[in-house]
Amino acid sequence: MTEEHGRVAVLSDVHGVLPALEAVLAEPEVAAADRIVLTGDIAAGPQPREVIELLREQGDRVLWVGGNADRELVEFRRGERTEIPDPIGPFAARALSERQVDLLAALPRTLTLRVRGLGQVLFCHATPRDDEEVVLADSRPERWAEVLAGLAPETGTVVCGHTHMPYVRLVHGRLVVNPGSVGMPYGRPGAHWCLLGPGTDLRVTSYDIPAAIGRLTAECAYPGIADWADCYLRARVTDTEALRAFGPRDGRAPDADS
Repeated sequence: MTEEHGRVAVLSDVHGVLPALEAVLAEPEVAAADRIVLTGDIAAGPQPREVIELLREQGDRVLWVGGNADRELVEFRRGERTEIPDPIGPFAARALSERQVDLLAALPRTLTLRVRGLGQVLFCHATPRDDEEVVLADSRPERWAEVLAGLAPETGTVVCGHTHMPYVRLVHGRLVVNPGSVGMPYGRPGAHWCLLGPGTDLRVTSYDIPAAIGRLTAECAYPGIADWADCYLRARVTDTEALRAFGPRDGRAPDADS
């Protein structure tokens, strides 16, 4: 019989922000969770080496899923691409050790667990079939049918990340959960994550953001780190701006409202 987990903490889109990750790992319910699942985009940010090592220190309790940004770091380091869309990406890729590159290269794209109260849960980064396509809280039912096609009938919950905005919605009889982003939130500051079992609980951990910005500025050699940290840790990208930017990528008409 497949093991069933009582509580699972889900952390997505850490993006190499060590102070935000430290704050979430210090949460009592994260420390007490049966498993911590990472749903991708772990290292692409200002402190990639430190973030990976802190997560490795948590041992086998942490289950890793790769995201598109993790894949891009590997491809850059291995000479399979010469640029990365995210400006901080090349800096992060060069900062990784060879062992860390190998770790990211070996990450699975999906993971399935049984969680108390939710049954079989599939974890992925963007969608179950692709690590960078976009679905949103207000994506059309037809779009969801397309990206969820082929899932096992017993998979009742899908947990994804990628868009940095938390939501829970029911679609075609399945629960879809996005915990938001630990390190690069859109819409409101704080380190966003979720707790699964027996229900679905979206969480946000507050931490000292001015101190974290100062720490990143002092410890990270990325040339634009002060502006980067101010933008993303303070969540200066609003949810409205993010939805407007992502919207065309979910196949909707440019002027569609839903």
